[in-house]
Amino acid sequence: MAQFAVIGLGSFGATIATELVGLNHDVIGIDSNKKYVESIADHITHAVIADATDEHVLRELNIQKCEAVVVAIGENIEASILCVLHLKNLGIEKIWAKAKSKPHHMILSHLGISKIIHPEEDMGVRIAQSLSYPMVSRYMALEDNRFIVKVEIKQALHGERFSHLMERALDIKTLIHKRGKDISFSLDPNLILQQGDILVIEGEIESLRRLSARFK
Repeated sequence: MAQFAVIGLGSFGATIATELVGLNHDVIGIDSNKKYVESIADHITHAVIADATDEHVLRELNIQKCEAVVVAIGENIEASILCVLHLKNLGIEKIWAKAKSKPHHMILSHLGISKIIHPEEDMGVRIAQSLSYPMVSRYMALEDNRFIVKVEIKQALHGERFSHLMERALDIKTLIHKRGKDISFSLDPNLILQQGDILVIEGEIESLRRLSARFK
């Protein structure tokens, strides 16, 4: 269990905070808006009404003890930048910050934070991927144009032999097969797939695109 802080509890920040709690982490949520704090208070470890642009306030909250801090401040770019500067002054190494615009991104990048988040763009990519590859329920981008994707076997592939499904995708690695509560990390090529089976596979995007045609 780790401790995280989320500064800015609008819809984006609140989602991050509650998801982290769901993963059994301690989360302190901070916002100057009383309504936002009260709406999430029962769902995270600590919710505080505070001005995150005041370094003394952040120090009093012991935010420097957090493993990482997410700055999810929305429209107020100046407040976002001030907050990041204070976090840097407090010696926090892992800072993720939401960028609202290209100038905002440029300034944050010069501050040397761990990651800059563009939630609207990221969501757009996820929606486009889901529309383009409906068999993919989740995916994670790796380096060098490679992805890990989670796919579910639908009725059309029920009874298909695993080796037949993958015969034109030999460069794709199958990492996990899940059937009900049973999970296997080593697949028998003669495995007969069943509707509802889950496969977690990894490969280059072009190979995954070719394979996706089999799932339609």
